[in-house]
Amino acid sequence: MTTAQQRRQVTIEKLQNETFDVVIIGGGITGCGIALDASARGLSVALLEMQDFAAGTSSRSTKLVHGGLRYLKQFEIKEVAELGKERAIVYENGPHVTTPVWMLLPFHKGGTFGKFSTNIGLRVYDFLAGVKRSERRAMLSAEATLDKEPLVKREGLQGGGVYVEYRTDDARLTIEVAKAAVTQGATLLNYAKVQSFTYDENHKVNGVIAQNEMTEETFTVRAKTVINAAGPWVDDVRKYDDASPGKKHLMLSKGVHIVFDENDFPLHQAVYFDTPDGRMVFAIPRNGKTYVGTTDTFYEGDAKEMDITQADRDYIIKAIHYMFPAVKVTDAQIESSWAGVRPLIYEDGKNPSEISRKDEVWTSTSGLVTIAGGKLTGYRKMAETVLDEVLTTLAPKLRKTITPCRTKQLPISGGDIGGSKHLATYIERRTEKGMALGLTKEEATRIAQQYGSNAEVVFAYVKANDTSLPNGLYAELCYGIDYEMVMHPNDFLIRRTGAMFFAIAQVKQYQQAILIEMAKQLDWTEAQQNRYAKDVAAEIIRATTAK
Repeated sequence: MTTAQQRRQVTIEKLQNETFDVVIIGGGITGCGIALDASARGLSVALLEMQDFAAGTSSRSTKLVHGGLRYLKQFEIKEVAELGKERAIVYENGPHVTTPVWMLLPFHKGGTFGKFSTNIGLRVYDFLAGVKRSERRAMLSAEATLDKEPLVKREGLQGGGVYVEYRTDDARLTIEVAKAAVTQGATLLNYAKVQSFTYDENHKVNGVIAQNEMTEETFTVRAKTVINAAGPWVDDVRKYDDASPGKKHLMLSKGVHIVFDENDFPLHQAVYFDTPDGRMVFAIPRNGKTYVGTTDTFYEGDAKEMDITQADRDYIIKAIHYMFPAVKVTDAQIESSWAGVRPLIYEDGKNPSEISRKDEVWTSTSGLVTIAGGKLTGYRKMAETVLDEVLTTLAPKLRKTITPCRTKQLPISGGDIGGSKHLATYIERRTEKGMALGLTKEEATRIAQQYGSNAEVVFAYVKANDTSLPNGLYAELCYGIDYEMVMHPNDFLIRRTGAMFFAIAQVKQYQQAILIEMAKQLDWTEAQQNRYAKDVAAEIIRATTAK
């Protein structure tokens, strides 16, 4: 079997030797979604990501594929309707990375929501989002609200509403979309930073010059169309093409989440609640942990190196104490945390919470197409929109038939299990198979849930384990290296497994064994191994320590 380094070199040679219909800059959910849609339509596609896939916003969200209930307050009716419908599509195409959860929205005397506004809001939401009957909202008395979640503040409690949101692993969703694009014929490469553009005689963009971040060598990729989907960095990319970003530009909004063990914050019911300053915050139980967020403040620093401040932590803990007075968590009990930025399109005079999350597409005089804004939930529709626009000018130049958008009913990688109705049975059967191979029930279930129809491939690595790593973790690591372009230990610990956020004790316990195994498989030098060890240690500190 070829090594990861050999496969990477083959990919770079292919990027250099072909002229692609579309080159995409950015390997977050937006870029990967465009790659999947474009390749499924029959276009030749290349995608370049300067870090790892999902390393920016797409691994640092609230981890919900939600229908945009909060946008009703801003009367963004079209967005609510579209996001609600897209949510159902995302779920059916990848049920292994998306889980329906009932969300409780308590309302208190003097709060942002009251009984009437909650009832009307959730009713309108059900209608606009096309919510299926089994997931439609219900209104609860104060007593029934406390039955759902006894930790909710009792003082002034008037009742609550419950509705369904969809919890996800945002990074794994992105990875599965990326792998689906590869299956459709797209060529993707992480750790490849676009540094400049190439132009034809009419000064139209016809390619990019990129640097292989692993070797610092540069290479050129030729293209008929270039799409800038770089998320928080779209303005930086536009500067390679234009003198300035122009009137439309991004404002970055920082969002922070903190994680507690369920023994310290024993939340059993996901809750969406208002804070004393009128914002809304999520508290969500997940696999023995409870995570809470998010903050929403303008951010002007480096989006790659974002730290969590004491003020960020204090804000969320204050919100917890406000809504869950019996929960006496302190700063010292925070197990881990993460910070990310939302790339919002600037609107003069508005604070971060008021700026629309809608996406926009614009094209420069040189033909560079940029897409910015938008939500995780709407990634598929965003891709469809931008490609429909691109094809109005590109399609007549192509000597082949391009099919219409196919992604509405196209399973992402791991999602080929016949739809969400078969998920429980699939997990049960694959768990039994994993246990027969020597995995614990917990390991086998996790792999079946996390990798869906790819679980069999992950299981194949179990018997080769001759390391000090647990069987399940070893199998996931090998699969990540061979099938998910894991190049750096933080790719695996943060974006392929989520362990840095939700199993940080495991990260600390096995970091050295992971480094040793990756060094062996990726043929690292001693200097590389030392550097990557420092990078892992730095991320542990970032996740656990406030600045």
